[in-house]
Amino acid sequence: MGREASTRATVYFEPELHRALRLKAAHLHRSVSEIVNDAVREALREDREDLAAFQDRIAEPEISYEALLEDLKAHGKL
Repeated sequence: MGREASTRATVYFEPELHRALRLKAAHLHRSVSEIVNDAVREALREDREDLAAFQDRIAEPEISYEALLEDLKAHGKL
């Protein structure tokens, strides 16, 4: 991790979470910052993928829960 490209932030962890994070960092021979950066990056990537999926499906017709159940029953899937 390049320090010149990083921004310092203060994050407060629950004691048990912080202890687990430090142990994981030691086990993986990585810094806590690297692990946290990777986790945040992955969470943001998942959000981006979810938003893209919503955008791709925006034109799909809406169906009520009851209608969905009826359709699944009619096609032997429930």
